[in-house]
Amino acid sequence: MNRDAHLNELGEFLRARRAELSPRTVGLPDSGTPRRVPGLRREEVAQLAAISTDFYTRLEQGRIQASAPVLAALARVLHLNDDQRDYLFGLAGKDQKRSRRRMLQKVQPQLQRLLDDLTATPAIVMGRRMDILAWNVLAAALVTDFGRIPEKHRNYVRLVFTDPAMRTLYSDWETVARTCAAQLRMEAAKYPDDPRLTALVGELSVQDPQFRQWWAAHHVATLSVGTKMLHHPVAGDLTLDWDTLTASTDPDQQLVIWTAEVGTPTHDGLRILASWAADHPMAASDST
Repeated sequence: MNRDAHLNELGEFLRARRAELSPRTVGLPDSGTPRRVPGLRREEVAQLAAISTDFYTRLEQGRIQASAPVLAALARVLHLNDDQRDYLFGLAGKDQKRSRRRMLQKVQPQLQRLLDDLTATPAIVMGRRMDILAWNVLAAALVTDFGRIPEKHRNYVRLVFTDPAMRTLYSDWETVARTCAAQLRMEAAKYPDDPRLTALVGELSVQDPQFRQWWAAHHVATLSVGTKMLHHPVAGDLTLDWDTLTASTDPDQQLVIWTAEVGTPTHDGLRILASWAADHPMAASDST
């Protein structure tokens, strides 16, 4: 096939795969109202892939080419299997080596041992996309029981925007959430071809208008240091300083710790929380 034929076939292939999916399949609300055509709408695919509806429409019409990151996002949104993904990239004439999955993230053993030893300090390890790779018992008691969250959804930004409890836990939720969006934007610059990051942005853009607004503002921030104020149901009002330590063995992994000055009400509150956690077991992460 020549170039135009490839583009037309790519558009027809996308339309066929789109017709096979329902809103429920991709996590969108289903109103139950009959649709004029089967499957997802173009604008739904575009939103989930974090691209414009006009761009996706022209792609289906065979009028434009797509980059490898966009193709990776569409392959994820349309639930393509490996053969279908290879076919999609082949039609587009793209090398998909950079779009293949990165090695699964696993907490560094040194960081896991450090977490296990931090019994009086809440701490978590975050990886690419701000995924939560590991945590200690006190962090679970402070934020949420991470072990109860499916691993594929164990992401700090996703948690902040989708868990209603986070909006009451953080006294200034909006500032925390804005910062998370800016930090995720920085991650997107580091890993522009990461399909899971693209999926996360698409999901949050569809589900949360505030995230969509803040993401569009293109603010950026690094994961470094700061202060967070929390209203905890057990420990009460807490003002915690947080700091970030990057693992020398894997720059993608960062240890985030929350601390308070000795003798402050927050320090006492952490001791109360640690005592409470001892009576209400929550599993710390396990690197094995």
